[in-house]
Amino acid sequence: MTDPGYALQLSEAELARYRIMAAAAREAETELWQLAGIVPGAAVADVGCGPGAMFPAIADAVGADGRVVGVDGVPTTVTQAQALVTASGWRNITVQVGLADATGLPDGSFDAVMMRHVLAHNGLREQAIVDHLATLPRPGGHVYLVDILGSMMFMKPDDPDVDELNEAYRRFHAEQGNDLNVGTRLDDLLTAAGLELVAYRGWFNIIKPQGELRPPAWAARNAMVAAGVISPDDLDRFEAALERMLAQGATIYAPLFGAVARRP
Repeated sequence: MTDPGYALQLSEAELARYRIMAAAAREAETELWQLAGIVPGAAVADVGCGPGAMFPAIADAVGADGRVVGVDGVPTTVTQAQALVTASGWRNITVQVGLADATGLPDGSFDAVMMRHVLAHNGLREQAIVDHLATLPRPGGHVYLVDILGSMMFMKPDDPDVDELNEAYRRFHAEQGNDLNVGTRLDDLLTAAGLELVAYRGWFNIIKPQGELRPPAWAARNAMVAAGVISPDDLDRFEAALERMLAQGATIYAPLFGAVARRP
């Protein structure tokens, strides 16, 4: 999250979704993390860090000799991330407020700069964001981007109401000028920023929701109501549909892309 206009509400269910995504990321992206230089002793910037869901995985990767700086544009979210750092006793992680295209971080001061699931929410600023990220690694350091292919994200079993909710979510983002398929353009954004592409991969995360976990579309429901994409009367129907799917053992299939590029 990098902007106060971010549509997803930071509920306990959303935090649970982040934690599951973080665990899946570390498992699925081992090679990309290595290529990006997220290794023992590295200095890593996590831009758009949200409530710090990736901090445990990054802290484990860089070890006690590394350092991590988290940046997010929402002060209340930074407070949550800082609370996680304090509770976990991490002495080599700091968190600060900053926008994705104006982090306030010093140029050339990191071995790796990570950004996950931010560009899809900032369609009008995509290139400006990546251009800024490209200034943050030291020469020879890397930028690592992860984002989605929203048009292929789906849930099973099929449910027409859930399909309607997810389609409304895609329409909502399109009306905001966002591209939920930005994962397919990460290579172009990085090379346009003057970086050298090192790796570009695609994969599916397969998630079995538990407890109160819901898809991103549900977290954005109030923003979609405010924008007139769905009505308040739709909410009970969509919530009932999600409860029905979860009771049947729903699975979320999330297609992701990751790209690593080097600063010359």
